[in-house]
Amino acid sequence: MSVSVILPTLNAAGEIAALLAALMDQTQPPEEILVVDSGSTDDTAELARAHGARVMSVPRDQFDHGGTRDAALRQTAGEFVLFLTQDALPADERYIEHLLKPFADERVAAASGRQLPRPDARPYVRAVQQYRYPAQSQVWGAEDRQALGIRAYHLSDVCSAYRRSAYKTVGGFPHPLPTNEDMLIAAAFLDSSYRLAYCADAAVVHSHDLTLRQEYQRNVLIGRFLQEYGERLGNPRETGEGLRMVRQVLSQLLRSGHPLECPVFAADCAARLLGSRAGRRAGTAGQRRIRHAADG
Repeated sequence: MSVSVILPTLNAAGEIAALLAALMDQTQPPEEILVVDSGSTDDTAELARAHGARVMSVPRDQFDHGGTRDAALRQTAGEFVLFLTQDALPADERYIEHLLKPFADERVAAASGRQLPRPDARPYVRAVQQYRYPAQSQVWGAEDRQALGIRAYHLSDVCSAYRRSAYKTVGGFPHPLPTNEDMLIAAAFLDSSYRLAYCADAAVVHSHDLTLRQEYQRNVLIGRFLQEYGERLGNPRETGEGLRMVRQVLSQLLRSGHPLECPVFAADCAARLLGSRAGRRAGTAGQRRIRHAADG
């Protein structure tokens, strides 16, 4: 299996050396690493080159989650293309080896790994991560869409791998796209009878303790995305999944002796919900403008 790794970066000088070293220390190291730098003002590009990576520069205001990743992938040669974010550090030296295992099934087009919380993550963040990224691996196809709901599109480019031939078959990432390019290509794979995989053994350390404002802003983007592209995803309802997560996280916090984290988690959930609703309203307004322009 020939492997290429693509790393989008922005001011990653404090992280890039350790990440590149971890990748080259893998039991199955990549043949090439392409760092896609969007206008860093620190030494990210220089450090990347010094550690053997190739650098593709993109003006910051031209970075696009779908288009930039697509352009980067088409500049690599590996049979399998892995994406990582600059703050996702492989948990061990077998990360790539484990992430590639599902591709033994030629029907598998893409896989993503498990995201473990950072050691200093808040208890509620750790509980959310445990819910979203369980210890059990899974492979699924289009026939599982109804049962899985929105989780049928669980493919995260924080730590993902793509079969190049399948990627090209479905046309690659849609673009321009401000967020969630991974969900849309997951839908395209399922539409084309491919299968997706979640690899619990392929783990990276990656989590964020976001402020309420950051959580709100993040979910505005997600809400707008789900409103504008919901039809491509079969209009899945995220409410049921959200309620399941809330119940499990609250239960976990109480069982683990962190009751004071419950109101903090509740505030975080409120920011998510309000942001999502604001994003959906913005998405609806955008759809109306497009229809009016088409009718005019």
